[in-house]
Amino acid sequence: MGRHRDPFAVLGPHANGDKTLIRSFQPHASSVELLDSKGEPLIGMRRVHPDGIFSASIPANISAYRLRITTAGGHVYDIDDPYRFPSALGNLDLHLLAQGEHHELYEKLGAHPLTLQGVAGTHFAVWAPNAGRVSLVGSFNDWDGRRHPMRLHPDIGVWDIFMPAVGKYDFYKFEICDAACKLLPLKTDPLAQYHESPPGNASRVYESSFTWSDNDWMRHRGNAPDLSQPLSIYEVHLGSWRRRHDDGDRWLTYRELADELVAYVVDMGFTHIELLPVSEHPFDGSWGYQPIGMYAPTYRFGEPDDFRHFVNACHQAGIGVIIDWVPAHFPRDTHGLSRFDGTALYEHADPRKGEHADWGTLIFDYGRNEVRNYLLASALYWIDEFHIDALRVDAVASMLYLDYSRDAGEWLPNEHGGNENLQAVSFLRRLNELVHEHGAMTFAEESTSWPRVSGPTYDGGLGFTYKWNMGWMNDTLAYIGEEPIHRKHHHDKMTFGLVYAFTENFLLPLSHDEVVHGKQSLLGRMPGDEWQRFASLRTYYGFLFGHPGKKLLFMGNEFAQVREWNHDTSLDWHLLDKPQHRGVQALVRDLNQAYREIPALHELDCSHEGFQWIIADDRDSSVLSWIRQARNGDFVICVSNFTPVVRHNYRMGVPAHCQYRERLNTDDQKYGGSGVCNATLIDSEAVESHQQPASVQLTLPPLSTVILQVAE
Repeated sequence: MGRHRDPFAVLGPHANGDKTLIRSFQPHASSVELLDSKGEPLIGMRRVHPDGIFSASIPANISAYRLRITTAGGHVYDIDDPYRFPSALGNLDLHLLAQGEHHELYEKLGAHPLTLQGVAGTHFAVWAPNAGRVSLVGSFNDWDGRRHPMRLHPDIGVWDIFMPAVGKYDFYKFEICDAACKLLPLKTDPLAQYHESPPGNASRVYESSFTWSDNDWMRHRGNAPDLSQPLSIYEVHLGSWRRRHDDGDRWLTYRELADELVAYVVDMGFTHIELLPVSEHPFDGSWGYQPIGMYAPTYRFGEPDDFRHFVNACHQAGIGVIIDWVPAHFPRDTHGLSRFDGTALYEHADPRKGEHADWGTLIFDYGRNEVRNYLLASALYWIDEFHIDALRVDAVASMLYLDYSRDAGEWLPNEHGGNENLQAVSFLRRLNELVHEHGAMTFAEESTSWPRVSGPTYDGGLGFTYKWNMGWMNDTLAYIGEEPIHRKHHHDKMTFGLVYAFTENFLLPLSHDEVVHGKQSLLGRMPGDEWQRFASLRTYYGFLFGHPGKKLLFMGNEFAQVREWNHDTSLDWHLLDKPQHRGVQALVRDLNQAYREIPALHELDCSHEGFQWIIADDRDSSVLSWIRQARNGDFVICVSNFTPVVRHNYRMGVPAHCQYRERLNTDDQKYGGSGVCNATLIDSEAVESHQQPASVQLTLPPLSTVILQVAE
């Protein structure tokens, strides 16, 4: 059964007067011989127990030795005895682990190839404080949990062992007995850096040999996040962006994506790529949002160094990388974190705090120091080891509220009687402080009215860099889905977002969640005939890029994917054979270019100083116009006409009496529009209108957004 909690007290070398007594447990051996460090025989070991315990004494001045094993089948091989090596965990490591403050946890727990006392091998360590026994099992010991029980550090509940000759790519798991000596299902390493592909679920030893060449990018990133910079994000699910139809419809690899995806994003003018979670996950259909390996890029697209290559390629091309990161919950798979040592270790024991009924998952115990340490170190691991530029934290609302999606009686209030998860709040604040200290950003996917999500922690905020503006997204998508004739009755949905637009540092997301589960694609939501649907979508994109707030588009939206997103198939790239889809793609490319090049469109995205309404109340015409302003006073004017009616001689106030020109018109023929436009130069008049000192008379194209600049 292997019930002994301190195998190093029995096995390996032990001083015995002028001799060293050595014991070894080799249940598969017919004989065991001691060798010196050069491999020369010293003495045969005596079997002292029929199940395979061997013993021998050697002179005390011999400190290094090896074992020669002869199996019952006659196979002979030599090994270094793992029980002669000390722990690779130093006193500072043990102290920080005990405090739950080891921010480089990934360097000490998990599997780490190293050389100890001149012998190459791998050090393994795992936290399982309530276990009766933890053994390392793998391909190197026939998955026999009797052969390599680990050393317990009782004060911190960490078990470790150094395994000579075990190295990169070797498969392993932990065999754990609970406190009552009941054998649990084999467990994957919570800090594994690489995982086996299904149907297996073992961890694999990994050692990076990657050389980074993004020094210039990282030096620049070392500064605090700059809210005045343009931020236009292309959200991607790596498994379905594009596939190799000529090779079994397989996924692209990280290295192929480094060539194809990066080049595409550069061409389209986005500033960042955001990846749906790349943390290892057992089920493709979870899209990565039920992670089981918080320290491992998924095996699906290659090795961890291949993912490093992808990030490096992004940075060399001037593209930032954001990953979705999921500290809210984890799946119940028996080989994962669930009841890891036979107890509710990572999760709350009380289901009223520890279970997500909606998702069938378990909730992390944010009040436990070791669990907080596990999650915080995971965040820093992606930032420091993979040079990730930002984390988009998923399902923040589910973390903040104890009664999230729970009926009365199904949740427990906090010590003040409220529904706020105070431990999760503390965790999130510390997370954001650490991430910012490491030069990266955070995004909160948070859908409630929790105050100051992007406010600084020193002033009571949660400390995120940005918050997803889910209210804006819901309101504007509902509006644009109305028939144009009815939009005047829903006009407030397009203006309400400006009531609170500067209460947070907002990002405007048109994300993957809006093109699945029967919601249709964005194009599919647009009413009317084909021309009106494409025109409405182009108008909406123009409104998005003119509106205050950073931008996000999910893949496929940029060329008007027709069907809903399906994670099992590639995007419908063949649609680009059609001019209407190429037109939308060209528009998004030009919108990104304008957004990046014109400071007025991005510098004051998060400040009321950068926005002013001109016309917000023309609901009968479904027209909106507004000013976007830069720090130096330069400005552009945005005008959206949400009806298919051409409006001639439409008078609109302007802030300066000068000439204007169209910088962008979503009705341009090159985008698939009707080609209605204004003169090359638009003269203003010294006629006050809409509380502005001058005005212009415009032709408003049907279903269009126009951006006007001062003519130079």
